[in-house]
Amino acid sequence: MNGNWKLSDPYVYESLKSLQNQSIAVQTIRGSLRGTLKTVMPDHVVVEMGGSPFYVRTEQIIWVQPIKES
Repeated sequence: MNGNWKLSDPYVYESLKSLQNQSIAVQTIRGSLRGTLKTVMPDHVVVEMGGSPFYVRTEQIIWVQPIKES
């Protein structure tokens, strides 16, 4: 490994960065999550649900929806 990152989908990465610290719903190939988007990295995101962090590989994400707080 040479230490160089290859960002496979920079548009998704930038879109997710704009949603950081907001409530979101995320559909993955394994199911869905609903929580706060805490961290966005080139290869994964961290969604906090019920006080627990869930690490989701960016490649596994099908769609993301911002959730408006009422």
